[in-house]
Amino acid sequence: MKNKVLLLIAIMMAPSVFAQEETPEKKDWQWSGIVGLNASATGLVNWAAGGVNNLNGVAFGKVRLLYDKSDLSWDTNLDLEYGMSYLDQKYDKFQKSSDHIVFNTKFGWAFQPKWFLTAQAGFQTQFDLGRKYSGDANPDEIISNILAPSYTDISVGIDWKPNSIFSVYLSPVAGRFTTAYVSDRVNNEFASQYPLADGGLRETLQEKYGTWKYDDNGTGYHKKHRDFKASLGLTLKGNINYTYKDLKVMTSLTLFTPYAWDKTQLFQAVEDGNIYNAEQMKTNGFLTDNAAYLGYRDNNQRFGNFDVDWTVAVSYQFLKCLNVTLSTDLKYYNGVKIADKDGLNPTERVQFKSVLGLGVGYSF
Repeated sequence: MKNKVLLLIAIMMAPSVFAQEETPEKKDWQWSGIVGLNASATGLVNWAAGGVNNLNGVAFGKVRLLYDKSDLSWDTNLDLEYGMSYLDQKYDKFQKSSDHIVFNTKFGWAFQPKWFLTAQAGFQTQFDLGRKYSGDANPDEIISNILAPSYTDISVGIDWKPNSIFSVYLSPVAGRFTTAYVSDRVNNEFASQYPLADGGLRETLQEKYGTWKYDDNGTGYHKKHRDFKASLGLTLKGNINYTYKDLKVMTSLTLFTPYAWDKTQLFQAVEDGNIYNAEQMKTNGFLTDNAAYLGYRDNNQRFGNFDVDWTVAVSYQFLKCLNVTLSTDLKYYNGVKIADKDGLNPTERVQFKSVLGLGVGYSF
């Protein structure tokens, strides 16, 4: 009788034992990300080494939504960040320390295991007006604003995803739309600092972010500023999204190069100050050796010149609510001219930013 009871109990417990050993069902929709607030403060009293009291704060959020079922995949990422600093000084007490909006989404169909035919779209800009803080009483130079610049990318290509952590995307048909848009209200608001007769703030930012081209009027060239420019080219993108316990690593590298290459070289003649190509210089009897060389007509937008966007975010969460984060941004854009520390020699330069913070955060 005792053996029969034990056998009956074993039979009854068997389904629950096997159920515990089953692998959890994979979810079609998967959320992951980091949200938080980093802050720091420095207080100085009779500090011989110098410095100023300051308070810094950065709010951030990096969110990923992944849909993966059967032959379909949809991967969406949103990266938001905004930071301000307060400095106990006479001028420029409040300064923006970071500011960006980055959105990317791609939808793919698996025509082979781990290989997807993919359509992708992305957008990046910022929340607020940006200035080059000089630390004196003069109005600080405005260097950016929402939609000035902004970058919109639309492409179709092949995506290789060997797992849910890593992916590489290549598109031979990629469009990039760059804007340097300044509304009439903002243009008029800063007319005293950027006179409208000279194009105002609008043309200043259009010049900085390269949304212009040289137009030929038949006898010479003139620079035409625009709210946007469009380029067709090739893009290559890699993503890593890795989580191990309380450690999260998210990184993305995007490369874009346009197919266009206008080989027309332009010169500003010493004789009359106008802009001509080499043939027009010859027709007018001017020497190119004495002229100021302005470069290519299309502002160096040619195949092989890559725009680079590389972002990295590393986060470690402890005590459930505290978060240590390190984020970096590296950018290089053709046609975007950045002056040196003295405000001279504007040219394309590598841009880099890093933020290390300890604050309240949550990883999921």
